[in-house]
Amino acid sequence: MLAVNYTNLRDNMKTYMDKVTDDYETMIVLRKNNKNVVMISEESYNNLMENIYVMGNKENYDWLMKGKAQLENGQYSVHELSEAEDNE
Repeated sequence: MLAVNYTNLRDNMKTYMDKVTDDYETMIVLRKNNKNVVMISEESYNNLMENIYVMGNKENYDWLMKGKAQLENGQYSVHELSEAEDNE
């Protein structure tokens, strides 16, 4: 996680924004009176929102955790995929 003051961010905006987007860095912009701001990429934000949505539903969360436990315990099978026909 990066931390940068507002003046430094303003003077080097492109560099910091590239770090956030290209390197998936989270950046804290330090401001007066502890009114800090966190900067993340749009991709990271969308991923975060999706995780909040998926994990926010208890039934869905339980189903995912059950599947995860099955995978970790070797309770899975491998299947060949078949291609769909053009009219499907």
